[in-house]
Amino acid sequence: MSPARQRSRVTVAARALLAWAACVAWLPVPGAAQDLASSRRTPGPSDFKQAAVAEEAKAPGPGVRQDDGESAQADAEIRALIAGLADSGCRFQRNGRWHDADDAGAHLQRKYDWARRRQLSGDAETFIERAASRSSLTGRAYRVACPGRAEADAGEWFRARLAALRASAALDWPRQPDGASA
Repeated sequence: MSPARQRSRVTVAARALLAWAACVAWLPVPGAAQDLASSRRTPGPSDFKQAAVAEEAKAPGPGVRQDDGESAQADAEIRALIAGLADSGCRFQRNGRWHDADDAGAHLQRKYDWARRRQLSGDAETFIERAASRSSLTGRAYRVACPGRAEADAGEWFRARLAALRASAALDWPRQPDGASA
């Protein structure tokens, strides 16, 4: 084997090792790096089922109440932003690949659910900054491409949607409770 080819193989292996190390550094679960490093087998269906059961056990039940009005408002805004993307017909770029609006909405909903279970959700601006603007794994910015419009950073797109959402909510204020008459 020529020295140039040998250096090339070493470079490829070093890049793969660095990429793996970067991914492990982003894992949010303590001890996950050791689990990943020690596991040499491919996960099977039973592994995924066990993980799903464990996640379901951590999830808040349907009777969990919001601690205050602000978090309820933030939750409603974030859910409206995710639904707005899913219903937009726009394409969503994540880690260099384009996804349709439904897939993008489902992905962001999973990220939001993960943050809520760990009480990291915050307000709508925090959600946009931490979850809806870039990949948690690679750090690459998300992009949104809507028909007839220029491609935009997802963070800008969501901030514009949030401003429009709040402006329309301000026009509806004060709202009467359901069933009440003015």
